[in-house]
Amino acid sequence: MSTTATAVAPLTIQDAEALVSTAHRAAEAAGVTVSVTVLDAGGHLLAFRRDDRAVLISGETSTRKAYTALQLNAPTADLVDLVKPDGPFHTLPTALDRPLLFIAGGIPVHRDGRLIGAIGVGGGAPEQDYGFATAAVEALA
Repeated sequence: MSTTATAVAPLTIQDAEALVSTAHRAAEAAGVTVSVTVLDAGGHLLAFRRDDRAVLISGETSTRKAYTALQLNAPTADLVDLVKPDGPFHTLPTALDRPLLFIAGGIPVHRDGRLIGAIGVGGGAPEQDYGFATAAVEALA
């Protein structure tokens, strides 16, 4: 019996730049300054942009949101309840080398049903960051 592997196109630098650009345009249209991070499936940085007016910590925030979405293959907004006391992930953020961040704004990126990367947006209110990241992922599809 032979099995055929299905190739899935990876997240390219061009894809990553398009994600960053779309998220930034959405944020600018809303009058919000943000940082955007895009990681590939291995957690490697493909693209990053921090608006000059954004607070410095927004860069770390966007990166940790992307990393969290990638590691758990879920939007960070969907994971908030899991880290509350007595939740199944309560100790997870401190159990890893790179702490996870459970605030809306991290979205995994899929192609052909497979995880190929993640985007994180930081700098606005969590629901704004989530909207900017979602707009970018939807535009890539």
